[in-house]
Amino acid sequence: MTAANDPEGGMSSKPRIMIVDDTALVRLILEQVVKSAPDLELVAKAVNGKDALDKLKEAKPDLIMTDIEMPEMDGLTFVRHARLRCRAKIIVLSSIATAGSKAATEAKRLGADAVIAKPMGAATLDAATSQYVLGAIRSQLGMKQAS
Repeated sequence: MTAANDPEGGMSSKPRIMIVDDTALVRLILEQVVKSAPDLELVAKAVNGKDALDKLKEAKPDLIMTDIEMPEMDGLTFVRHARLRCRAKIIVLSSIATAGSKAATEAKRLGADAVIAKPMGAATLDAATSQYVLGAIRSQLGMKQAS
């Protein structure tokens, strides 16, 4: 994990998370999920792959969550470029990348560490959605699951 400056002047060892999704509501929901976990730190949000690549060097994420279908630069292209620029774990979170789908297979081939289905109809943050996403994050980071 990347050590980050802590507001108290020390160093924080919380895993650094980046969210990449073109839908403002999804970014907000994922932001709330990450911020609900005191052992995680949200370091960047991006509206598409190009925006995320621009923020990658400064953000230094340990884990990136990205959608696939986005304007300007889609998630699969982003995964390919991000994999060459950093060693962050990458979770593709998409409604089109269901288990065994062409999109899921391609995401894994390009370097995604995990592909999970975006919770359908997740217009609000409920406990099940939160635990689903946090479980995927913690699993990829090798963290203990919260009880």
